[in-house]
Amino acid sequence: MRALAQSAKRAAPRRSTVLITGETGSGKEMLARFVHTWSDRASNAFIPVDCSTLSETLFESELFGHVRGAFTGAMRDTLGFIRCGDGGTVFLDEIGELPLSMQAKLLRVLQERLVTPVGSSKRYPVNVRFVAATNRSLLDMVDAGTFRADLFYRLNVVSLHVPPLRRRPQDIIPLVEYFIDQQARLYDERPCMLSPEASEALCNWHWPGNVRELSNTIEQVHILASGRMVTIDDLPPHFRQVSPSAPVVIEPADTSLFLEEIERNTITQALERTGHCKAAASRLLGINVQRLNRRIHRLGILMR
Repeated sequence: MRALAQSAKRAAPRRSTVLITGETGSGKEMLARFVHTWSDRASNAFIPVDCSTLSETLFESELFGHVRGAFTGAMRDTLGFIRCGDGGTVFLDEIGELPLSMQAKLLRVLQERLVTPVGSSKRYPVNVRFVAATNRSLLDMVDAGTFRADLFYRLNVVSLHVPPLRRRPQDIIPLVEYFIDQQARLYDERPCMLSPEASEALCNWHWPGNVRELSNTIEQVHILASGRMVTIDDLPPHFRQVSPSAPVVIEPADTSLFLEEIERNTITQALERTGHCKAAASRLLGINVQRLNRRIHRLGILMR
């Protein structure tokens, strides 16, 4: 997570589009806001757009705006999400849910940085930094013909992957303490404490809903706990059914992502040790420069 934060900080001041991948609830929007906060756009708007809720009929209107009278019910001019984010960041969440017809229209905006409201012939330039996120494999969707390859490469300039919570169990207790403190400040109460058994149960859970599930669990515990010391009996029932010695099961689908993280870290360390000289890094890694270039591109590693 520290390496991810450092990559995000390095990418933040640039204008490049960022693609954030990760499971549902792993914190993709928080990372997008982190990129915005560390950019020179931090004083301007951060506009989150849930692409899964954009209907095909209203897609252009909601993203690009419309002029009065453009269609039935258009009583006044609207800017749309992208022009509202002018000078700031537009976060396109669940980008993989966009139908192909909408993808082509979004691609044109990404390429030209011009927006045409529905019902108007005027094109407006926009100064927007786009950050997209998905819990799906866009490359698999490209192979299946459900996501445009040109849009994928336009979005995947800087790639950041948020690992699931089960991959970073050492983060569970610090996150628990953070969420407990949040709840205490929200209600102006003293923070509760976890018993060793409760802490162990939380650490042994596999967190299919990731950080979002953890946050919701702590909120429930804060509301329903019988006292300031949270015991295992105060946790939801499924936590009491987990064996303390139960191993964390790594799904085959996730193994490739785990190996990618190792490969990304290894290459990044080699580049840093050689001052980002590809020839020297390739000798250190025992591969040729062409192969190193392919891996840098595939893994979305930033070069200085």
